[in-house]
Amino acid sequence: MSVITPREQAFAAARAVLDRARARRDSMPIRAAAEAAAVGSTKSADEIEFILRRLHKAAAPDRTRPAPLAAAA
Repeated sequence: MSVITPREQAFAAARAVLDRARARRDSMPIRAAAEAAAVGSTKSADEIEFILRRLHKAAAPDRTRPAPLAAAA
């Protein structure tokens, strides 16, 4: 017997799986992630680590500017 899953429920389940995978990926040290990504790749772990560090740096908030002041209460 086949059960039909409502579209909204299927999307929510898929989103939960992706969120867990993303959290697991983001918690990995950069070197470990590079080594894992290098398996079966044409790029070396060192090349991938360099790319990941560059992307990580680009995604970080700009720390050279002072933080905005909080609104007066």
